[in-house]
Amino acid sequence: MPPSPDPAPGDGLDRAKLLAARYKAAEARPYLASALYALTVVPTRRVATMAVDRYWRCYVAPAFVDATEVEELAGVWIHEAAHLLRDHHGRADRLPPADRRDHLRVNLAQDCEINDDLVADGLRLPPGRVEPHLFGLPAGRLFEEYLNGLPASPPPLPDCGSGAHGTPAPWDLDGPAATAATGLGPAEAEALRRRTAQAVRAHARTRGTLPAGWRRWAEEVLEPVVDWRRALAGAVREAAAWAAGAVDYTYRRPSRRTPALGGRVVLPSLRRPLPRVAVVVDTSGSMGPDDLAAALAEIAGVLREVGVGGRRVPVLACDADVHAVTRVSSADQVELAGGGGTDMTVGIRTALAAPDPPGIVVVLTDGCTPWPPEPLSARLIAALVGANAPQPPPWVETVRVPARA
Repeated sequence: MPPSPDPAPGDGLDRAKLLAARYKAAEARPYLASALYALTVVPTRRVATMAVDRYWRCYVAPAFVDATEVEELAGVWIHEAAHLLRDHHGRADRLPPADRRDHLRVNLAQDCEINDDLVADGLRLPPGRVEPHLFGLPAGRLFEEYLNGLPASPPPLPDCGSGAHGTPAPWDLDGPAATAATGLGPAEAEALRRRTAQAVRAHARTRGTLPAGWRRWAEEVLEPVVDWRRALAGAVREAAAWAAGAVDYTYRRPSRRTPALGGRVVLPSLRRPLPRVAVVVDTSGSMGPDDLAAALAEIAGVLREVGVGGRRVPVLACDADVHAVTRVSSADQVELAGGGGTDMTVGIRTALAAPDPPGIVVVLTDGCTPWPPEPLSARLIAALVGANAPQPPPWVETVRVPARA
């Protein structure tokens, strides 16, 4: 039978001590206060210490509270909140199936990710805490990186719950008990993460005393890094599907229904054209050849997937003028001529002026270029190389490609 979400007077939980520890944690680390007070306490003897689920319910063993000092309990409060703030259950759900099944080892790796930050921040934790150096691992890594370095049979440790490793736990509330206990849904949890990340960033700017792990986490929440390869591939695939859907009628191949009319009338058939793509490459002096090669290789792979043969794709090398137009089957065949000023509108107009104009134009550039003043007849995708590339007009589909170090 699941524990009651509303602790009764005789449940044995020293609630005053537990909440005093939460207050101490929030007072010492005010940037985590919102997250700490969002946790709903659920007393239960089915956990060894404290554990969380993905709905921000915190399961607490009364005996653990009795045996633990307030300062150490404060550290455990922050530890459990960190599992949820760092979306450990969501990240665990994206692990390979074999790793997901080994949920206690996943939990151990997650504890390594959290505890090195907490110890570096001067927080006290109960004896037996896990830290990366115990397994010969460096500090400051993510749990996904720690996972492969842990022993196949790790030592038994307390289970931090489904809010950490993502696997349902025996004590998780369900049914009427879960409805009675307050919790957070996914949208509320995400909003709380962002609010906490903003508080972490503000604290770092004014006080400057934060472990590197918390700084990194806040930056990733507020400025997530998008996999540019996936984004660029998705944009080209979507544009190719859009162009391929532009069916039209043609008399070059009569409709199959024409014979039924006795030859008196010739009906046209529907034609689904192959998507035509042109790539305009910025070859001005500010563009690095390695960055261009990486982006071109990604585009070439996507075009092969959508059925556009490499030799059908014109690549225009352009700075302030078009220097070379080649039809290539691989990125290393591109002639990167140029090196002068920058005006990608010249290359775009040249591509669209071809006898068989493209439906998709992909522009690889650092963004320091004029753009056409209005939307074009073709879909325009800008792959912007470098973090500081200026933003094109809003009607240009944009993917940012980080420059290589």
